[in-house]
Amino acid sequence: MDILTNLKGFDWDEGNITKTWEKHRVTHIECEEVFFNNPLVVRDDELHSKTEPRYYVLGKTIRERLLFLVFTIRNNKIRVISARDMNKKERETYEQAEKDTEV
Repeated sequence: MDILTNLKGFDWDEGNITKTWEKHRVTHIECEEVFFNNPLVVRDDELHSKTEPRYYVLGKTIRERLLFLVFTIRNNKIRVISARDMNKKERETYEQAEKDTEV
């Protein structure tokens, strides 16, 4: 997706690193890995884009853990808001994207 072009890394602070780990046992390293593996399914999160544009991504880590992340872009950096394992419907969408990229 075009919004990921020309970004300069990730925007982390202790708060969002800790929150993601405590709520869903997802590390900030796993979150970053998702953006470097294919396929990467990125969509607008219009429902939650009240104060700033938000997006969600379906992707996998190096260890092939399937994750759902919500993020925004601040100062040309990805700011992860939330991360968790994909639910069944999200896994199905991601698996279809994998099939589509194989062709």
